[in-house]
Amino acid sequence: MVPAVSALKSKAAELGFDLCGIARADRHPKLSRLAEWIAQGRAGEMSYLIDSASERLDVTQTLSSARSVISVALLYNTDHAYSSDPSGDGASRADAGRVSVSRYAWGDDYHGVVRARLRALLQWLSDQVGPGLEALTCVDDGPVQERVYAEAAGLGWIGKNTCLINPTLGSWLFLGEIVTNLDLEPDAAGVDQCGTCTRCLDACPTEAFVAPYELDATRCLSYLTIEVRGAVDEALRPAIREQVYGCDICQDVCPWNRRAGTSDADAWQPKDIFRAPKLIDLCHMSDQAWVLALKGSAMKRAGLHRLKRSLAYAAASAPVETRRAALDALRAQPSSHAAVVREAIDWAEKISD
Repeated sequence: MVPAVSALKSKAAELGFDLCGIARADRHPKLSRLAEWIAQGRAGEMSYLIDSASERLDVTQTLSSARSVISVALLYNTDHAYSSDPSGDGASRADAGRVSVSRYAWGDDYHGVVRARLRALLQWLSDQVGPGLEALTCVDDGPVQERVYAEAAGLGWIGKNTCLINPTLGSWLFLGEIVTNLDLEPDAAGVDQCGTCTRCLDACPTEAFVAPYELDATRCLSYLTIEVRGAVDEALRPAIREQVYGCDICQDVCPWNRRAGTSDADAWQPKDIFRAPKLIDLCHMSDQAWVLALKGSAMKRAGLHRLKRSLAYAAASAPVETRRAALDALRAQPSSHAAVVREAIDWAEKISD
């Protein structure tokens, strides 16, 4: 028996999801934008997006019987959050030697947390429906365009910064989906409420937004510090400054996040090294200490070499004494023997002379 949507949403809330909505497993108009975006070279080195493009354009290629997509969201904003807003304390933070790690990576790896709750929701659904249920779960490592379905399911709207924004919770949201053959009553789609605001577009230090709602990922600091495997384009390195892993600037300046809710979930609370991270402290961390810090963290996607590379780029913008000490500390670690780290340190020393 197909459960009532209200019962499904109640179960989702019981399992800890902050939002839950239903969308048709249709080829929503915004899905088609992906092909054009890839053709324009906006995906850069993210070959997984190119390889899975056909599935992302049509979810029935992943589950042929798909009729509905259940979208859920988890709020990960904490009351510890410090701003990376350059119109706020960005300059003072850099002068104090502090650096920024994107807040989604402060705590536990969200993939495991979201996936476990999705599987529990799917098990409940299976118990309710019985034989005949066909479904699969996705976090952001599956071939589903999460934000499009989340918007179609009424969880919010895709803003000018390309993030999903909920009018109550803001944009600090982890998304997940259950794609299923159940024919569930869909929710009304989210309505764009960005209005004339352009704060996210104006604040981006690399001008990665080529137009409202259009991000050139190859210029985005999150892409540059996480996805790029080799050296970052020299013209873009100075913009990294204190953003050593990911970037939250376009979300920090968003007015909808001024009123965003916070979560007290243990999983999202920052590990000690991310509570007030300083460049010099991270550079002095041994390779062994980094391996331990990355265990169970979403930051392991970048890996040690890319993190050390970004720390070297950030050091180039630090005050002279901090810069020299940071680069010396980086060079002392075995990981600096990797070509990408060595080149970054050499560049930071040269550019700072």
